Amino acid sequence: MAGDRAAVTPGRPEVLFPLFAGVETLAGVGPRAAESFAQMGVTRLRDVILTLPHSGIRRRRIARLAEACAPEIVTLTVAVQRHSPPTAKGRPWRVHCSDGQSDLQLVFFHPRKDWIESQLPAGGRRLVSGKLELFDGMAQMVHPDHIGPEDSEPPPDFEPVYPLSGRLTQGVAQKAVRGAMARLPGLGEWIDPALLAREGWPDWPAALTRAHAPEGPAALSPTDPARARLAYDELFAHQMTLALMRRDRRRRPGLVTRGDGRLRDRVLAGLPWPPTAAQRRAVEEIAGDMAAPRRMNRLLQGDVGSGKTLVAFLALLVAVEAGGQGVLMAPTEILARQHLAALEPLARLVGIRLEALTGRDKGDARANILADLAEGRIDILVGTHAVIQKTVEFHDLRLAIVDEQHRFGVNQRLELGAKGGHRPPDLLVMTATPIPRSLALAQFGDMDLSVLDEKPAGRQPIRTTAMPDGRMAEVVEHLARALDGGARAYWVCPLVEESEAVDLTAAQARFQELRARFGDQVRLIHGQMPAEERDAAMADFAAGRARILVATTVIEVGVNVPEATIMVIERAESFGLAQLHQLRGRVGRGGGASSCLLLYHEPLSETGRRRLSILRETEDGFRIAEEDLAMRGAGDVIGTAQSGLPRFRIADLERQSALMALARKDAQAFLERDPGMQSPRGRAVRQLLWLMEQDRAIRLIDAG
Repeated sequence: MAGDRAAVTPGRPEVLFPLFAGVETLAGVGPRAAESFAQMGVTRLRDVILTLPHSGIRRRRIARLAEACAPEIVTLTVAVQRHSPPTAKGRPWRVHCSDGQSDLQLVFFHPRKDWIESQLPAGGRRLVSGKLELFDGMAQMVHPDHIGPEDSEPPPDFEPVYPLSGRLTQGVAQKAVRGAMARLPGLGEWIDPALLAREGWPDWPAALTRAHAPEGPAALSPTDPARARLAYDELFAHQMTLALMRRDRRRRPGLVTRGDGRLRDRVLAGLPWPPTAAQRRAVEEIAGDMAAPRRMNRLLQGDVGSGKTLVAFLALLVAVEAGGQGVLMAPTEILARQHLAALEPLARLVGIRLEALTGRDKGDARANILADLAEGRIDILVGTHAVIQKTVEFHDLRLAIVDEQHRFGVNQRLELGAKGGHRPPDLLVMTATPIPRSLALAQFGDMDLSVLDEKPAGRQPIRTTAMPDGRMAEVVEHLARALDGGARAYWVCPLVEESEAVDLTAAQARFQELRARFGDQVRLIHGQMPAEERDAAMADFAAGRARILVATTVIEVGVNVPEATIMVIERAESFGLAQLHQLRGRVGRGGGASSCLLLYHEPLSETGRRRLSILRETEDGFRIAEEDLAMRGAGDVIGTAQSGLPRFRIADLERQSALMALARKDAQAFLERDPGMQSPRGRAVRQLLWLMEQDRAIRLIDAG
C-alpha cells in the first residue's frame, strides 16, 4: 500500500496530501493493524478521522478503593507489592497491590513474564484503570485497560469506544486517531457563515476534536453540534455533486418536444372521472420539461393507486402529438403486459398505435414490430428490458419512461437514453414505492421530482385487520363465504427467508391446501414459472375463471385486477412495512369494498407488532415509508446494494433527514451565487469535495 496516494489522483490540493497517506504511516499501526483497519474500509488518515466513536466508557477517578461501588470502572494509583505467578496450567497470574489502606489484585491470563514484570515492577507505583469487581470479598481488576507510571496522563473520564475489526484493539484505534488528528491541515470554511452561526456549529477542526473526545453520552448523539456539523459536511459534499450533475445535464441540449394537446384532451374527455390536481400538476411539469431545450430527467413518485399510469400515458401523448415516439419500460413481463392492457383502450380512444415487446416475442412477429418501430408506424412501445437490445431502433424517440426504477441498474437507463441517437430522449422515471424525503434527496437528488399525493375519485378505503395464523381454519371458512358472494382474493405466501426455493415451497404447500378445499378456482403464480404459465394464471384470475390467486411477492408491484377485493398476507410480520403497503394496494382498485388480512405467527416481536399496527392505522404510503425508515434503516428500506444510495461514514439518514434537505438548498443557492467556485468559500468547497472523494464533481466544475 502506498504511503501517500496523492500522485494517483491528479489535481488533489497539496494541503490534503497528509490526509491521503496510508494508515501504516501512523505510529503503532503495523501491517497486521493496517489489514484489520482495511476490513472496515479504513486505509488512509482521512478514513481514520471520519470514523467516529460509537459509544463511550465512563471511568471514575478515585483516591482510595473504599470510594468504589463495585462493579465499576475506576482509575486510581496503587503500590505494587508482589507477583504470584500461576501454580498450574490455566491459572491466572496475580499482582498484589495496595492503595495504602485496602488491597487490590490485578489478574492476568497468559501474560509473558518479562512483559508483566516490566509493566508492574514490585515496589513501584502505577496508575491503573479498569473494571473493579469483588471476588470472595477481595477487590480485583481482570486485565486492566490502562497501566502506566504514577505521573502518566490518566485515561479520560469518558473514554471513546471505536468500531473494531480483525485483531484491532481500542488502544491501537485510539492511538491512530491521535496520530491522524495531529496531521490535520488548515482548511478554509466551506459552510455558509450564517448557517454556522444559526446552528451553533464549531469549525471543522474543533468539531473533529470534540467528536473524538466526547465528554459524555450526549456528545455521541446525532444532534450534538460537533457531530451534526460533521454529518452536514458529508451531506453537503454529496448534494454539491448532485447539484453539479444537474447543472451539467441542464446545459446539454435535448429535444424540444411541444405537443398541441389534441390527443390529451380526447383522453381526458373520455375518462369516467376527472384527474386529480396532483395528476394535472405532474403532467404540466413533464410537458414543460419536454418543451424546454434541455433534456428532462424527472422522477414521478406516487403512492399505491395514485394514478401514475394515466400520467405516464398523457406524457407519452405529448411525444406523439409532436410527431415522435415514446417507450415505457417495465421490470417484469407481467407488469409490461398489464401496462399494455391498461393503455390499449386509451390508445384506441385517440387512434394511435401501441405495441408490446418482451423477451417472449420471437420470429416474424418480432421482426414486424422492429420494422414498424424503425419506420415510425408504432407510436408507443411498451416492454421489458428487451426494448433496450441492440436490434431495437426507433424512428424518432422523444420520451423514455422507466417504471419501478429501483429494479433497473443505471446502465440500463443509459442504454435506453442512447436509443434517441445523437440527442438522447427525455427521461421520466416512475416509482410506486413512496420514498422518505431524505432518501429521495440522497438517491434522486440530481432529478426533478413530481409527487402524486392524492388518490383518484372512486378509490375505496381498505379495511385492514390482523389475526394470528392459529385461526387459519376460520380464515378459510370466511374466504369460502366471500367467494360464494362472488369475491376474488389474493393469498400472498410468506417471505420465509431470502431464498426463492423456500418461499416457493411455502407457496406450493398453501396452493395444494386451498386447491383441496376450493378445487379449480385456485391458481398459483411465482417468479420461477415460465412467463406463459404465469400470464395464463393471471388471465384466468383477471377474467374470473379463477377466484383465488396464491402468489409469492411477484405480485407486489403494479398487478391490477379491479374485481379483486380480498388480500390475505401470511406471516405478515416477516415483510417490510413498505412491501406490506404495496401488497395491500393490489385491492381497493374497483368499486367493491375491500379488505386486507394480515396473518401473523405468534409470538409477535415488538417491531412486528408496531409494523402491523401502523398498517392498520393508515393508508398514507409516505407516512408508512417514514415509519419504515425509522424502524429498519436506510439500507434495508431501499436495498442499498443496488440503490445507488451513498454510504456515509457519519451522516445518519434516519435521524438527520432535515440536514439533507438543508444541504440540498444550500448547495443550489451556493452554485447560483458562485457558479465558478472562485470565492474563498468556493475554494474551500473544492477542498471539501476532494476530501470527501467527490472527484466526479470536481471534473464537472473544471469542465465549466
